[in-house]
Amino acid sequence: MSTRTLPSPLRGPDFGSYPAEDVAWLLKDLSHVRLEAPAEEREAAIQSGRAHYAESLPVEYRPSPQYQELFHRALQESATRLAYAVGLVTELILAERGPGAVLVSLARAGTPIGVLIRRWARAIHGLELPHYAMSIVRGRGIDRVALRYLARHHDPAAVMFVDGWTGKGAIASELAAALDAHAREEGVRFPGELAVLADPGRCAEIFGTRDDFLIPSACLNSTVSGLVSRTVLNDELIGPGDFHGAKFYAELAAGDVSGLFIDTVCARFEQVAAQVAADWPAHRAADRRPDWAGRRAVRRIGERYGIDDLNLIKPGVGETTRVLLRRVPWQVLARADMLDRRELAHIRLLAAERGVPVVEVEPDAFPYACMGLIRPHPHPGGAR
Repeated sequence: MSTRTLPSPLRGPDFGSYPAEDVAWLLKDLSHVRLEAPAEEREAAIQSGRAHYAESLPVEYRPSPQYQELFHRALQESATRLAYAVGLVTELILAERGPGAVLVSLARAGTPIGVLIRRWARAIHGLELPHYAMSIVRGRGIDRVALRYLARHHDPAAVMFVDGWTGKGAIASELAAALDAHAREEGVRFPGELAVLADPGRCAEIFGTRDDFLIPSACLNSTVSGLVSRTVLNDELIGPGDFHGAKFYAELAAGDVSGLFIDTVCARFEQVAAQVAADWPAHRAADRRPDWAGRRAVRRIGERYGIDDLNLIKPGVGETTRVLLRRVPWQVLARADMLDRRELAHIRLLAAERGVPVVEVEPDAFPYACMGLIRPHPHPGGAR
């Protein structure tokens, strides 16, 4: 495809609620298209193979006043911890890529984290790092048009891909495979490392922490991610020269806490800066090689609960939250030593609202605080 036909990025306030300098969205605006479908209908289509999860969107969760209160409390309680993790991962990125680093968030969970990393680089180092958000879809790969745009405007070697957290490593594996394929077919090599704020799945080398703790941006959907939907890859809407798509939910502006999330964490940067400066060299020197312990734990849970499709097992606080917000949950597994902690208060509330049992498991069952299990739909013939 000729570079002259490449689309242009979208920016706020025309698309998304982040300031234009914070992120450029390598996405096609599908705000005018009705893509939402009820959870049960989507789940049946996805599990039967009639549709891919990226072809439609879940209905946006409208948080209850009690849930909103939990979000705000969680944000205040975790902001310092988040700022520290942001500092560590940013220093690792700058050590790996230098002051010319180009941040490329994997939309949507990666976008708030990419904004925070960019803000740290500016506040602590006076750097204005370019930051883009682009789409990667499990089972379908990365947005090749977006990669071509990045290669045209930046040195691919300077790119660092960013996500919010790891589950069992599906996106980390998808990213590495997609970039290998892109290099073979187009001759342009992007580095395959993935930087994440939290790596409880132990499948990333560049991270702020490997603890499975609540990142409040996982608590909500678009209203904490710039009012942008998850990404869409639908052949009826996305042509060969298009970026993957997404919607801008401007009508949800009254409930938007995207800026509040960013500003609350950024306000703690000064408080943690000295500690980050003291700690990050040892963090960099430590053995950060992935051991994929999370993936092995997911396989064990699949065997224990008779779940053949491991895509129906979503490990970690962030992924469990997503199951309860977007999918048709079957049950939540929570470690006995974590079940009553405040970090899981929103999990307990969401599960209660949806009538989903929370099952206590032994502390050594897995390295995560909790897991969300999606209800398997019976396939034709009775097979699961």
